[in-house]
Amino acid sequence: MPSPDDVDDCCAALRDALRANGITLPSLGVDLPGFAGTHPMPLVSLGRCNTKTALRLTEALFKAAVR
Repeated sequence: MPSPDDVDDCCAALRDALRANGITLPSLGVDLPGFAGTHPMPLVSLGRCNTKTALRLTEALFKAAVR
């Protein structure tokens, strides 16, 4: 299971990769309730974004898939 540091590192890496493609997800972060319960499962919360950001993310993913 990922440690809290692993999840923070994952968020930071994802934030950097998105930024390299001109994309910012303001709500990106660690989903703290994922650490609760008997069987915690740390999750990354991508949050909500506007349509323009969603389209930029879609474009970047399609570009990466073609490579």
